[in-house]
Amino acid sequence: MTTETAFTGIHAILYALFDTQERLDRQAMRRQVEICLEHGAHGIAALGLATEVSKLTVPERRTVMEWTSEDVGGVKPLGFTIYGTSVAEQVELVRAAEEAKADWVILQPPMVGSFAATEYIRFFGRIADATHLPVAIQNAPAYMGRGLSAEDIRSLVAQHPNIRLVKGEGPATEIRQLIDTTEGRLPVMNGRGGLELIENLRAGCVGMILAPELIDLTVAIYECFVSGDEVTAEASYREVLPTIVFIMQSLESLICYGKRLFGVRAGIEIHDRAPAMRPTAFGLELVRGHARRAGLFEASRR
Repeated sequence: MTTETAFTGIHAILYALFDTQERLDRQAMRRQVEICLEHGAHGIAALGLATEVSKLTVPERRTVMEWTSEDVGGVKPLGFTIYGTSVAEQVELVRAAEEAKADWVILQPPMVGSFAATEYIRFFGRIADATHLPVAIQNAPAYMGRGLSAEDIRSLVAQHPNIRLVKGEGPATEIRQLIDTTEGRLPVMNGRGGLELIENLRAGCVGMILAPELIDLTVAIYECFVSGDEVTAEASYREVLPTIVFIMQSLESLICYGKRLFGVRAGIEIHDRAPAMRPTAFGLELVRGHARRAGLFEASRR
């Protein structure tokens, strides 16, 4: 699988689905992957912010890797976000991703302290040098409180050639600046739940990494856009934008209400792992309304 193939389209970043005892739910996690594949996801990723990775133990992160690899079965590109507070911890999880047959990994900055950009550049570089896999850098200062500038990323990529992608979490204007600064040599995929999806594609993003509550609809929008039918893509995006805005009030809102929207559409009961934002009665009413407009996932009707 080439880098060009792996880093395009709409990739689904999985939610962590728990049972009533707050344990990872094997059957629900498998069904989530099945739904994403059935509805055209161009790739599958896990262990990102939407997966509540900071709530998962290292053994649980390894378990998610093993389950997801088994469920994807090599039919689509598979990526894992690497979360850890030290080089040693992240390298350990990169090794686990290699064992799980990942096609690429996404490095998050360590969620300890706040340091100069040069420290993060050295940190990421040491981990990138420890793997043969293509590496992406997650640059999400708005959500993580730390990140790199476009110039920092250009410097990092120049020093470590297997850093092949940026996973952004920012407005389309900043994404375009990054693409211009790196002279278009570094593919960029954005997230933010699909906010500015069309603008991101126009800015030069090769795709998006999105939680799966609207995976069928965002895949259809992307495919319309890349086929040249921008009018249909824009019209379809206008229909789903109110749902995206509702979900993306914050990362906590995504995990609370985005996950529940996925659950309603998929027929999967959603349980939280504490601490968590708890839904309000009005919030659940809104989820049901958005689910009616989006429809059930087709396979869930059978």
